Amino acid sequence: MIRPNRPRYAARLNAFKQLSPGSDVIDWITSAGQVEGLGAADLNYPDHFSKHGEEAVKGALDKAELELNGIAMRYYSEPAFKLGAFTNPDRSVRQTAIDITKRGLDACARMGGRVVTLWMGQDGFDYAFQVDYAAAWDHTIKAIREVCAHNPGLDIAIEYKPNEPRAFSLMPDIGTTLLACKEVNAANLGVTLDFAHVLYADEMPACSAALIARHSRMIGLHLNDGYGKRDDGLMVGSVHAIQTVELLIAMLRANRTDVIYFDTFPDMGGMNPIEEARTNVLMTDRLLEVAYRLSDNAELSDAIGRQDAAISQRIVARELYGL
Repeated sequence: MIRPNRPRYAARLNAFKQLSPGSDVIDWITSAGQVEGLGAADLNYPDHFSKHGEEAVKGALDKAELELNGIAMRYYSEPAFKLGAFTNPDRSVRQTAIDITKRGLDACARMGGRVVTLWMGQDGFDYAFQVDYAAAWDHTIKAIREVCAHNPGLDIAIEYKPNEPRAFSLMPDIGTTLLACKEVNAANLGVTLDFAHVLYADEMPACSAALIARHSRMIGLHLNDGYGKRDDGLMVGSVHAIQTVELLIAMLRANRTDVIYFDTFPDMGGMNPIEEARTNVLMTDRLLEVAYRLSDNAELSDAIGRQDAAISQRIVARELYGL
């Protein structure tokens, strides 16, 4: 396999809040710029623009030598969104969510970004007999279709998650998400795969990536780790190193090698976010090297073809641990 260029890495900017009380997105960008190996950033919309305009934020990115990868939509600016953004029972609230998203797309385009990520955490339900499931699905498909049509030159990625903050998400897993992509039927729509979300959706990350490659596009890749019970946001490879390597091989084979985003939560345990990001960079570099070597390993391919897990595990362990 011809080795592609090394992906650019981006880190979750909100993780840098704890470095300085009262700091804001400009400070967080500056801190991220201190991490050797980071080359990109994602911004949350609209909250990362609440204090500073696009020009100031873009200037901070340029000064930190970070390229804008894209914008992630956040639907908690309106209290009414607690009952849903695209699925809200009030048509005017749904339209507000769509309008905010379109403004996010416009900001992304003006600043030179390429991807807008939809994490629709508020779109779900908590009780039986709470929502009209068919209507909620119809509203969401209609909203995503309208968002995709607003700027066909930008990629729109659905980031699925089983639950939180709602007890059940409308799009909790890879199958439901791919069904939505099929129904929307927009060339610029695809999926953002978040490793920890996949784990607690009870999926194997590389299997989900293979399904995306078959039916859609992997537009975003969020690396982190966890124990499969919740969205832990642990450092890359700290729990599931082998599964991370398998996912990276799937990523390479899908030719999706532009940006890897570290969606990790050092702030949850009071960890220094700069050091945590450096560890993510070093670990991902190491696991990528293993993935490069294994991606065209004929012995491994033969073992997988026979479903011989004993042999395949030894081959992977040799590359990971030098056994």
